[in-house]
Amino acid sequence: MIEALATPLLAEVAAELVSGGSLEMGAHRPQDARAIAGQLPAGTPVYVNHLPRHRLLDTIPTLVSVREAGLEPIPHIAARRIKDRAELQAFLDRAVGEAGVRKALILGGDEPAALGPYADGASLIRKGMLAASGLREIGLPGYPEGHPRIPVGALEKAFAEKRALAAAQGLGVYVVTQFSFAPARVIEFCAGMARTAPEVPIYVGLAGPTSPVALLRFAQRCGVSASLRALRTQGMDAVRLVTHTDPGEQLAAIARYCASHASCNLVGVHLFTFGGVTAAVQWMNRSIATSANR
Repeated sequence: MIEALATPLLAEVAAELVSGGSLEMGAHRPQDARAIAGQLPAGTPVYVNHLPRHRLLDTIPTLVSVREAGLEPIPHIAARRIKDRAELQAFLDRAVGEAGVRKALILGGDEPAALGPYADGASLIRKGMLAASGLREIGLPGYPEGHPRIPVGALEKAFAEKRALAAAQGLGVYVVTQFSFAPARVIEFCAGMARTAPEVPIYVGLAGPTSPVALLRFAQRCGVSASLRALRTQGMDAVRLVTHTDPGEQLAAIARYCASHASCNLVGVHLFTFGGVTAAVQWMNRSIATSANR
């Protein structure tokens, strides 16, 4: 990464993207919040995932642990995994009341059929419960490589609808993108957002440090296999990039974009940690230190 950030300006921009960024952690490991708290600036956003095997209420202890550690807890809320309105209301009451939650990442969820009344993120926002509970902002997903099951046109229409619903309820909106191994796709996505929604901040998802095997497994599951196939056709150098254990090349690419475009609305990176939250924090600290040491 040091070679990729060859100038002080690029190193500074990259460090700002990391220091203004966020990371995720598992809902089943509240102890991780205490372990990383001393290594992160106070108030760093930490997302707590909502996996198929967990109910929303199962995430409350981890959200509370994040808040008690001096960090900002942000839950994933996967619409299709919510059984009913009562489950959502009980979660929102406790998340806001006990963990001081003010933001949430609203996802559709990958269930083949909705478990309850919420078929997608828009249907969940439309009910008004998020704003009424005390949330102030919602994160919406962005897909630089598209979604494996949703056409691009449908994604764009859904994003516009969710923005309009949020605005009508006084909720702020920002975007967190899926991670990608194709920086050109990410930059194209961000440039498009700068044209069509310049007021919406973007956090670019990066695949955090992890083993090549785990990284490829999650990549295939998360719908970025298009960039995997494209990179493999370029030979072994590209394959090594795919199986990296350091997202420095991706960080350098978006730093170059931000440094050369006044309209850049990227405000930070978001680390997908794949269970390796400590390694992700260490990488964030090294990335910030690279700028400070120049």
